[in-house]
Amino acid sequence: MHFNCVGVGCGPSNLSAASLLHRSAVTNIFFDSKPDFSWHEGMMLEDVTLQVSLFKDLVTLANPTNRFSFISYLHEHGRLYQFLNARFESLLRKEFAMYLRWAAKTNENVVFGEAVLDISFVDNRFVVATTQRQVTADHVVIGVGTVPKTPSFASTSRGQFHVSETAANLHTVAGKRVIVVGGGQSGAEAILALLRMSRGEAPASIKWVSRRENFYPIDDSPFTNEFYTPSHSEFFYQQPPDFRRSFLDRNMLSSDGISEQTLRSIYQRIYSLRHIEHSEMNIELLPYREAQNIERATGGWSLWTVRLHDGAPEVYWADVVIWATGFRPADMPFLETLAQRMERSGQEIKVDRYFCAQWDGPANRHVFLLNGARSQRGLADPNLSLNAWRAQTVINRMLNKAESLPIGTHSLIDWHKPGDVHQCYRDLQGAC
Repeated sequence: MHFNCVGVGCGPSNLSAASLLHRSAVTNIFFDSKPDFSWHEGMMLEDVTLQVSLFKDLVTLANPTNRFSFISYLHEHGRLYQFLNARFESLLRKEFAMYLRWAAKTNENVVFGEAVLDISFVDNRFVVATTQRQVTADHVVIGVGTVPKTPSFASTSRGQFHVSETAANLHTVAGKRVIVVGGGQSGAEAILALLRMSRGEAPASIKWVSRRENFYPIDDSPFTNEFYTPSHSEFFYQQPPDFRRSFLDRNMLSSDGISEQTLRSIYQRIYSLRHIEHSEMNIELLPYREAQNIERATGGWSLWTVRLHDGAPEVYWADVVIWATGFRPADMPFLETLAQRMERSGQEIKVDRYFCAQWDGPANRHVFLLNGARSQRGLADPNLSLNAWRAQTVINRMLNKAESLPIGTHSLIDWHKPGDVHQCYRDLQGAC
């Protein structure tokens, strides 16, 4: 069977494309190896919220009238008024996951339990082989997301797990020494969940280790949020690699800081445990330390760290270690057949401004890469912020529209390309 578009992966990135394509003239099907939709299930802890606006759903910022908007979800389930009256400061992550599941289940072009094994290119068509069939396509959209990242010395032995598995492992920490490694939002959420546990279920001690000098808040101010707009994504794409790398390092906290609400809750809970409840739980906050190794110790683990301000080594003992050390792009073994035909940009497949992989095939046949080009497209690439705009950009390119970038690329800030100011000066008597 032939489709105009075949998608690989059904996480938020590709689900956005599938939602915008639903009932369109572009024939499409999206495959996912998971038996059912899931999204960060192991991190659905009490009261955790999104760090982005509810309008940054699957479709609204590209097509507000699309039936797969979050507002449509609330309306269909008869709780739009109740949601408004609740006046949540931030959208609960559990509810957003419910919305994503609804969108996946409502869209007949989204298929679970079917893994893509190989993609080749024959007779001007992509040939997509899955565990159940073989189909052909004019275009392929890849959105396989991320997988947990841990240090090379971390173990999968009992007593160590990635923060993405926290919800399933909280029952194992009662009376134990727990260390959380990682000072971002996910680490903070794990810390808060541990601090909130009842007396009989809580750990005996909690240590929070972070490379950062402090437990820093996310920068959620209006001008910083301009980094998460189409215009800045376009600006970033046009910059040289050295500028991109430096920019990402400097502005990490605009995406990987901790929400102020979470920080305040942690601080208040520690205050209450120490000064009101007089808890015997030992709590240590250990910023500016880098984990360097972990070894088995009597009854648990010894975590070796170094203090970054003076290089002094330290060792801490734990029964449970939670690695809140982030995520990395998922492997794509199904691209092995085409890999040699694609250009690279560092560790990533090189993409153009329309998220097309750069390859040696026909100019009217594309492999689109979603959520896989952070070093080329900027801070927003793995973030929910530009899902809808990026998916619409991809769709416009498939349709070969004269102007492939959708509306919404304007900004209050003038992001100049290199040379713009000089060109402007030369053209002072022109339209500049």
